[in-house]
Amino acid sequence: MSSFLSRRRVLATGAGATLGLGALGTNATPAAASPAASRSTAGPEETRSLDELYRAALAEGGRLIVYAGGDTPTQQDATRAAFLRRFPEIDLTVVVDYSKYHDVRVDNQLATGTLVPDVVQFQTLQDFVRWKEQGRLLRYKPAGFSQVHDGFKDPQGAWVAVAAIGFSFMYGVEAVGPDAPRTPLDLIDPKWRGRIASSYPHDDDAVLYLYSLYARTYGWDWVAALAAQDVRFARGSNSPGEAVRGGQKAIGIGGSGSPLASAPVKWVVPDGHPFMAWGQRAAVLKQAAHPTAAKLYLNWQLSTTQQQASFNGWSVRTDITPPAGLKPIWEYPNAHVDGFPRFMADRAEVERWKQTFALYFGEVKGDPTPGWLGLHPGAQ
Repeated sequence: MSSFLSRRRVLATGAGATLGLGALGTNATPAAASPAASRSTAGPEETRSLDELYRAALAEGGRLIVYAGGDTPTQQDATRAAFLRRFPEIDLTVVVDYSKYHDVRVDNQLATGTLVPDVVQFQTLQDFVRWKEQGRLLRYKPAGFSQVHDGFKDPQGAWVAVAAIGFSFMYGVEAVGPDAPRTPLDLIDPKWRGRIASSYPHDDDAVLYLYSLYARTYGWDWVAALAAQDVRFARGSNSPGEAVRGGQKAIGIGGSGSPLASAPVKWVVPDGHPFMAWGQRAAVLKQAAHPTAAKLYLNWQLSTTQQQASFNGWSVRTDITPPAGLKPIWEYPNAHVDGFPRFMADRAEVERWKQTFALYFGEVKGDPTPGWLGLHPGAQ
């Protein structure tokens, strides 16, 4: 740990800022390890094989449109390629945009009778609860639904998480040398001044939650110290990792990665210190033009083959053992997998956090990294 500012000193000074922290809420309790997926509440699941669903999807017209949350137009290219290798005759369109734009785009399309996607796959977890209440989602349980972690699915099948994603900080192994940062406390050491990249916490709700955990744990003095580090902020949670991999910065904050990789970039799961993770939810819209193809997509995403191929080693399924050295993501209390859905549900609290971080780090600047996609991307 850095000798610049001890954890005790940071926690002591942070305690003096309880007015600010209290005003912004306190729902950062560690995630309890939920029991294994309950078969008793799962109900009937899809019994058709992938090949049977594939044939049915082709008979339906063979078209599928997915709106996926992400940061760059090509971010889902690997997923698209893998799906088409397995189902080459499906005409698949995957449109990537920030989840916070995709969700209101879907709302507008529903309001105007111009719905484009069949599947929505977003980070804005609160939307799936709202859409379920509005009757917008098809209640459907893909094969393997009973094996999905309880916190990663709706009991009635309105939505299910298809990927477990974590956000933390990372560093270039060669760039930091032998004195690598071990915890978020080390990031405010002056030796890292000018050497850190971060995605804006007030532009992405997952990054925002990560930063809120830092502020709650270490206090506002830590936030102020980080603000003095001449951090290069940019839009898109891809940006810190790209800055580190490209050699522009030594450390990145607020992006995904894999704890399995040790070089050239190390993504950190800090022992006893916060990071964050969640299940990326997906659902079939009730008004989808291609519901069978949408069902095929969800079954394929939840298949053991796909879940075992997870880039970070974590699966949403309880029956898939992570690689050596990893636990299931819900067994990390410092990942706060239960806290993120609660955080996302309180939109007033989210706005307070956003505007407070803007005071420390400045307003968000730059065009959206997926580009400006308009009202009906993917429409034909």
